[in-house]
Amino acid sequence: MTVGFVVGKFYPPHRGHKHLINEARRQVDRLIVMVPHHPGQTIPGEVRKAWLQEIHPDCEIDLVADELADDTAEWAEFTARYLGFAPDVVFSSEDYGPEFAQLLGARHVMIDRERLTVPISATQIRASPLSYLDYLEPCVRAWYVKRVVVIGAESTGKTTLARMLAERFETEWVREFAREHWERKIGTWSPGDPAPAWSPDEFLEIATEQQRREDAAARRANRVLFADTNAFATGTWHERYHSSRDPRVDAVGARDKVDLYLLTAPDVPFVQDGLRDGEHIRDWMDRRFAEQLANGKTPVVRLSGPHERRFEQAVAAVERLLDNVTPHDHTRR
Repeated sequence: MTVGFVVGKFYPPHRGHKHLINEARRQVDRLIVMVPHHPGQTIPGEVRKAWLQEIHPDCEIDLVADELADDTAEWAEFTARYLGFAPDVVFSSEDYGPEFAQLLGARHVMIDRERLTVPISATQIRASPLSYLDYLEPCVRAWYVKRVVVIGAESTGKTTLARMLAERFETEWVREFAREHWERKIGTWSPGDPAPAWSPDEFLEIATEQQRREDAAARRANRVLFADTNAFATGTWHERYHSSRDPRVDAVGARDKVDLYLLTAPDVPFVQDGLRDGEHIRDWMDRRFAEQLANGKTPVVRLSGPHERRFEQAVAAVERLLDNVTPHDHTRR
């Protein structure tokens, strides 16, 4: 059985790396991919390992601590000790590859050293990730896509705004799952019957599904993803119906990635569509959202006035977000 070996930070893994690993895997019976990591890297090693396992399920992905300098001999010694044997073939697209393979007593295969097949590097991506999303697999793409959540009381234009922003920025948006859930729930309800109640478990289900849909959409989004409310907002709705927050729902919300909140003020006419809670609750919801968001680290932009003005305010805020993307640190591929 022929054993191949690839080592790299994959920081982040991109389609050049995918080409390298696919070519290597095609030529051997077993391929081991080693991922060195250290705490100073902005993408945790566990995350990169999970990405590579998703992209290359037929390879062995090993995560190791990056505690050595860029010394080829030291890495060769560490690799032989870690594996407990010498691989038959080392694959790389770097200049250190031939020496590294020789020190291991393995054959070396160079793949796309000049980046002609896939003209990209991890350094380029870290410097301007949103410019190179097409070189990333969906799971990696989702990491970099900016997420904007439209949040606010009922009948303040959230759904329309999220849809219009997605059209403006040519990207994806996620509808409010709670509304879909409620529509199904009252599908068999008759006006003479008692109004259906909300159970705590329903809010957990809503928060979980809302986040799942966001995560799925982020894999397809173009630079930015818009969401009509999120799991955090679901926690506030739980507070509205049960006079307290549910730690389970808040735990889901805490895992959500949000880069910007657009908070819609309740200063437009309320429209009752037969599904909404009522105008009387709008001011309370608005105050709670404002109070809770003020205690967080995520930027919040307040949208007010006519819907046309809100859209203009939102577009300006999103453009600032996209223009101010902070480059990641520049360690070598």
